[in-house]
Amino acid sequence: MVSAEEVRGFALTLPRTTEHLVRGRVKFRVGRLVYAAFSKDESLMGFAFPKAEREDLVASEPEKFLMPGTADLRYNWVVGRLAAIDVDEMQELVLDAWTMCVPKGVDREFRITHDWPLVDE
Repeated sequence: MVSAEEVRGFALTLPRTTEHLVRGRVKFRVGRLVYAAFSKDESLMGFAFPKAEREDLVASEPEKFLMPGTADLRYNWVVGRLAAIDVDEMQELVLDAWTMCVPKGVDREFRITHDWPLVDE
């Protein structure tokens, strides 16, 4: 199980990340692009994820992941249950979501300096 505070602690280490409170929900952004957000009760975390892959993700682990609400289906977005995700998985999901929002050079530099695997180019 991972907490919203653990997500926050990790997300705020990612370059160019800012935290915002929008209608009672915490969101993490790079510029105007939101890459992660909590439900109001902080039990769910929505995060950037390729649309083409999300149905497979949800189908593979429905106890952990669910489709976004109708209003968010048009976005590269999926939702995870924080109670079902461990810290290592959360960090991978948040890092990959962040990667979708930053220039490749920023991602590459962060991954090299923090010993994270590079994304296939």
